[in-house]
Amino acid sequence: MILIVVKFRVKPEVGDGFLDAVADFTAATRAEPGNLWFEWSRSVERENEFVLIEAFKDDAAEAHVNSDHFRDGLAAMKPLLTETPLIVSRLVEGEGWDRMGELTID
Repeated sequence: MILIVVKFRVKPEVGDGFLDAVADFTAATRAEPGNLWFEWSRSVERENEFVLIEAFKDDAAEAHVNSDHFRDGLAAMKPLLTETPLIVSRLVEGEGWDRMGELTID
């Protein structure tokens, strides 16, 4: 699978409404064939930073970045951001989350 983590730093005045602003983009991406997950979190260290964790089956990420909703979603986000997002994108084994071996709950 392709695992992608992106950090988005948003303008302070849009922080509380950011997830609403990207709701259509989020829903469209989650509906894509090959999308495994697309999850937003707000940083506990930087109030105006959102972290997106997304995963796609190996061949599905290219269709995602070439989709109309990807192009439109980035265009809608751009005026809300303070800087270019930071990204890590890697091909990893598997197609889902595994249980943590170092900490198990019985």
